[in-house]
Amino acid sequence: MVDDSQLEQSKAIHKRTGTTFYFATRLLPERVRRATYVLYAFFRVADEVVDSDVDLSPAEQRERLEDIRAQALDRQEGDDPVLSAFAEFREETGIDPDEVDVFIDAMLTDIEKDRYETYDELEAYMRGSAAAVGEMMTAVMDPEEYEQARPPARALGEAFQLTNFLRDVGEDIRDRGRIYLPLTSMAEHGVSEEQILRAEVDENFRSLMEAELRRAEGLYRKGVAGIKFLPADCQFAVLLAAVLYADHHRLVRERDYDVLTETPELSTLRKSYLVVKTRAYWALNKDPEAVFAKVSAVPSATDRRHDPGHSEPQPVQ
Repeated sequence: MVDDSQLEQSKAIHKRTGTTFYFATRLLPERVRRATYVLYAFFRVADEVVDSDVDLSPAEQRERLEDIRAQALDRQEGDDPVLSAFAEFREETGIDPDEVDVFIDAMLTDIEKDRYETYDELEAYMRGSAAAVGEMMTAVMDPEEYEQARPPARALGEAFQLTNFLRDVGEDIRDRGRIYLPLTSMAEHGVSEEQILRAEVDENFRSLMEAELRRAEGLYRKGVAGIKFLPADCQFAVLLAAVLYADHHRLVRERDYDVLTETPELSTLRKSYLVVKTRAYWALNKDPEAVFAKVSAVPSATDRRHDPGHSEPQPVQ
């Protein structure tokens, strides 16, 4: 049985490394919240092997990830309390072992791959790094309409991941030597790797960022449309997570798309404001799509205000 110390350690990892999602996780019902702390901590334990363990060689990173896979799937004994807790919750909630495999495989990809030629190639990576997360969270929530909930949950996982990629462009290239913007998209907008390394924000880079923000926002809409399939006591927390993550898009636009010199971050005050605002609209209308449209920074599919080259009509003088 998962004990309090395992939960506290998992919760501490979640709070330290996933502050945006942590805000929403606290509003999940206890039956889901406990497993989510462990689930997120498992993701971070694996992710930090390739993002933070800079003293490990690629071979040592691969060995460590394979150890994490074996412990998470209960194939070998280990002394990591987070992995032990995850293995237990995985059995208890019915998480598909294949989703663990595709997630670890994505982490293995990060050891040697630092560029993605096309969006299709990036999407294949996100199947493990993001869509698998949505699949596992859906299993933990255990909705009655499970099959209907899965595709939008994968889309929402990918939306969150793309937001992270777009927010962290400068940080990823400086700290990890990675670019998660598709190279074909960069070329289409006239943006080079050297420009990103120089942290040079120009109209070409702004156009590229806006196009990628729009791509992510399409996934948000698809993901939010599926929240209605989740258990009623989970819907608000998932909706809030979408609102919080998407608010980074507002920050990016307010900074005139400069994600190269500094990483945009939501303040605690802003997060608290969005919690209150989203809850107020939710009290009036428990339609996730309607509330998201009212509260989030994601423009409607027909809103052209952020299209590159578009200008608002001027009032008649």
